[in-house]
Amino acid sequence: MQIKSAPDIHEKLSILSKDSQYDLACACGTGKEDRRYRAEDNRWLYPVTLPDGGKSVIFKSLVSNVCTNDCAYCPLRQERDPERCSLTPDEIVRAFLPYYNKGTVFGLFLSSGVTGSADNSMERMIAAARILRYRERFKGYIHLKIIPGASQGAIEEALKLSSAVSLNIEVPNEASFTPLSKKKDFKRDIIEPIKFISRMTAKGAPYSRVRKTTQFIVGASTEKDADIIKCSGALYDRMDLDRVYFSAYQRGLGNKLLPGETSTLNNSELLMREHRLYQSDFLLRQYRFNPAEIPVNSAGQLSLEIDPKEAWARHHPECFPININKADYYELLRVPGIGPTAAKKILAIRKKGAKVRKIEQVLRLKDVCKLSKIEQFVSC
Repeated sequence: MQIKSAPDIHEKLSILSKDSQYDLACACGTGKEDRRYRAEDNRWLYPVTLPDGGKSVIFKSLVSNVCTNDCAYCPLRQERDPERCSLTPDEIVRAFLPYYNKGTVFGLFLSSGVTGSADNSMERMIAAARILRYRERFKGYIHLKIIPGASQGAIEEALKLSSAVSLNIEVPNEASFTPLSKKKDFKRDIIEPIKFISRMTAKGAPYSRVRKTTQFIVGASTEKDADIIKCSGALYDRMDLDRVYFSAYQRGLGNKLLPGETSTLNNSELLMREHRLYQSDFLLRQYRFNPAEIPVNSAGQLSLEIDPKEAWARHHPECFPININKADYYELLRVPGIGPTAAKKILAIRKKGAKVRKIEQVLRLKDVCKLSKIEQFVSC
């Protein structure tokens, strides 16, 4: 017989901070600076874009890894047997504030397993945010994860206290959702709450200052990249979301019956699929592409060998070469190898009355590898 004492706050933080790695919203990206990393004491710290466009890191932990849900892709689902524990609202505050007061982190991100009910789980996070806002007079960044199935009342309480909220959409449609959960209803528990958040944060609405994001789990189910891209476009255009994130399914952590467990893609290819979706998302958000322009193959999937902007350019030879001394900003952005920095530099040269004679004028030394790619699509 083994007797084990209940974990103290430091042990619980170690368990919950580690388990928060499975909830990757706001944690992934296309570059090293966009990804989560461990602090010296084994806590996960996550990147976040500041309101002024700069970068900082955020303290993230689960409030509880106890969960009554059955999400087949999640290693913390009810049928699994990890070491379970929960933090009280006051313990959350006591864990976070030393990091914030030392200037190590910019703010707090709270998520949770479902303990009893969605609203019960929401109340723990909301209570921690209340303590920070009212007792500690904390005016910084708080991101609260909205639990699927949370009531409108609980969501509004979270909006009152948050700088940002997120609710994971997981997949683009109900057909892809069916293999993932028998307990959750895609429309009732996910789509309707996202619509409510959108209405409450719209321009002129009570919580228009609050940022809102979501995340897709990529590769666990049968979803196509084309469906994810189309859904992302709708989330930006109709729901006015600030950001869509993507997380490659971590094979081996989920249910062995999931479609993703028998996918022909290996783990490296799954991560490349995530990367291509981030590139496509950037085209939607920053380059004025529409979802229908993102090229996919006959199976509805993005190419793993070539980035989506170059794939679009090769599918549209009639658009090239672009005259680099006449094209506008967004025409320049359609050129493979030219990003916002190079496009702005080209416009700055032209504004002075000069012409770009060679593309080397706008490339830094470390960008020379882009030269051969760009030269195929432009004329000077």
